[in-house]
Amino acid sequence: MTVVSSAGDAREQLERANVSRRVLVVDDEAHIRDVVQFALSREGFTVRAVADGKSARAALGAESFDVIVLDVMLPDVDGLTLCREIRASSRTPIVFLSARGDEIDRVLGLELGGDDYLVKPFSPRELVARAKAVLRRSSAEPAEEPRRVLEHGAIRIDLDRHEVRAAGTLVALTQTELGMLAALIERPGIVLSRGQLMQRAYAWDNLVTERTIDTHVRRIRQKLKAYGIDPIATVHGVGYKAADVVP
Repeated sequence: MTVVSSAGDAREQLERANVSRRVLVVDDEAHIRDVVQFALSREGFTVRAVADGKSARAALGAESFDVIVLDVMLPDVDGLTLCREIRASSRTPIVFLSARGDEIDRVLGLELGGDDYLVKPFSPRELVARAKAVLRRSSAEPAEEPRRVLEHGAIRIDLDRHEVRAAGTLVALTQTELGMLAALIERPGIVLSRGQLMQRAYAWDNLVTERTIDTHVRRIRQKLKAYGIDPIATVHGVGYKAADVVP
């Protein structure tokens, strides 16, 4: 079983490459778009900003983006619906923006495929930090290393290609979900607390909570249930481990 390479090297490479990273900002408030665009552009990102879901769909159909900053409340189509559409064919990291900070709203955003959730009003510096964090999780591909593959029963994770297969069929997990599943599978039989799993799955991001871990575990289980697989065992009062028997 191959161990994931140094986070520090990947982080340094990504910081140098920010200038080539493209961000789509979708928000109906002109002031928010201007603030976000300025903050990201100052860090070297190339930013495309649009005001509604229709324009976002057009932009996504014409261009490729590395990160999407997505407002939940849009005038024509809500951001959650747009996220669901994006997740049908893409794992591009999504950072939600919303004036609604209730836990149920944050959990719903994550369950639909969002990678992070930021409540308005927010700090532009924090937004930039979160955008960089989801990029690091999705883009760390160390060079000059043999292919890193994890296998556990019918599950096969190709870490270099960022792919998960169940019984040979590709399963659409987000990068966050893939990282969490890999953290468990590469240590079969070892129980990880929520805090330990958070540290391993979010190697470069401290802006998460243990509640988020439960949400992602539930999403992983739901997605693999279609293949008759539950890859994660709950150890009540302790945390999670890779299931002992996976078909």
